[in-house]
Amino acid sequence: MTKDKLLNKKICVISLGCDKNTVDSERILFNLKEFGFVLTSTLQDAEIIIVNTCAFIEPARLESVRVIEDVLKLKKGNAKKVIVTGCLPAKANFDIHKTLPGVDLCLGTHSYDEIVEAICKMYKYVPTPRDFAKTTPCARIVSTPKHYAYLKIADGCDNKCSYCTIPQIRGKYTSTPMPALIEEAKELAKQGVKELILVAQDVTRYGEDLYKKHCIVQLVQELSKIKGIEWIRLHYCYPEFFGDDLINEMANNPKICKYVDVPIQHVNDDILHNMNRASNYNKVTSLIKKLRQFMPDVAIRTSIIVGFPGETVKAFDELKGFLEEYKLDNIGFFAYSRENDTKAFDMNNQVPEGTKQARLKKLVKLQADIQFSKCQQLIGKTLKCICDDQIENYYILRSEYNSPEIDSFVYIPKKSFTCNLGKFYDVKINGVVEPFDLEGEII
Repeated sequence: MTKDKLLNKKICVISLGCDKNTVDSERILFNLKEFGFVLTSTLQDAEIIIVNTCAFIEPARLESVRVIEDVLKLKKGNAKKVIVTGCLPAKANFDIHKTLPGVDLCLGTHSYDEIVEAICKMYKYVPTPRDFAKTTPCARIVSTPKHYAYLKIADGCDNKCSYCTIPQIRGKYTSTPMPALIEEAKELAKQGVKELILVAQDVTRYGEDLYKKHCIVQLVQELSKIKGIEWIRLHYCYPEFFGDDLINEMANNPKICKYVDVPIQHVNDDILHNMNRASNYNKVTSLIKKLRQFMPDVAIRTSIIVGFPGETVKAFDELKGFLEEYKLDNIGFFAYSRENDTKAFDMNNQVPEGTKQARLKKLVKLQADIQFSKCQQLIGKTLKCICDDQIENYYILRSEYNSPEIDSFVYIPKKSFTCNLGKFYDVKINGVVEPFDLEGEII
């Protein structure tokens, strides 16, 4: 096949899972476009469909499989090739071709740069070095609104939590060299990005493999120097390595959002030990107190696993009591997913599914009440917000205390003011929109 004929084939990329996967999908899009393919967001127009999957727990795998099954049905129409990339092909004990016959090609988490050559091979086109783009500081097509972007600072994980499959899927913790991240961030700023959201499986460990020490503070200091970047947000800061130097930098650097995602998973010492976490109740609570001491207005987000093996009524009540006392700002709750190839899979005292779901429901209700109360406390206050989007009658804004897509918004009636997407505004909070969004006015 000639290259001209090959490039006539439109490609659609579907990205599933976390924001780290989003960055991977953006790199796939860049490689495809630079080669010359026509990209489309309309599935029915695509002859080649790529599904970048998530697979770290059972619900994520089920979603990936469902999406792939739906995509395979399009082979009855215009679609000719279906390619599956990402975590699902890398998951041990999962045979995609057996489970999903009709998938034409599978590429794992470390094969994104091979996708163009793989497509060429499927269509029997032999590429030349001239076909491939030169390396650029930001080899990705940003798929988020242009004013914010995720900056993936590392891949893989070395934490070896007993319930987690990420090390098997993504490999060892691998930091991206700091100069490359700085250049990528500068290019993003030139494209209009004002908010950088730093992501990795554990951002606090950044640099330990390359520089033999944790360098997250040095990295955010360098990123803060970039003209145009106004907010830097930290996701996935494991409590085990959250040092005083990082707290001090957050407290004193005006570009770092007073917001942090600290995945604690649980607070009962026995559960944490069996999870192979280095934390305990005292370490977790001490970190929260210290964060609030140095930054009284800090917003703390976390993730909680309910129903881990051996979670007794007493351990669950301890977790519930912790949430009632410390009143965190945002929480992602997960029922424990029993995963093959993890130590927790063979642990005794597995919690029945019905018990897990009942406990999950209780904590979700508790946290909803806490968040609603926190929202009410904001009425009358003024927050600096960025305009993310708009719907029929409202602009949708967000303060530094909320991350995009997963946290709360502030709604501004269109009849009261004209907002520009990606611009910052001072917003007076006037009320709460249930369950825990806000409504306000531009000052």
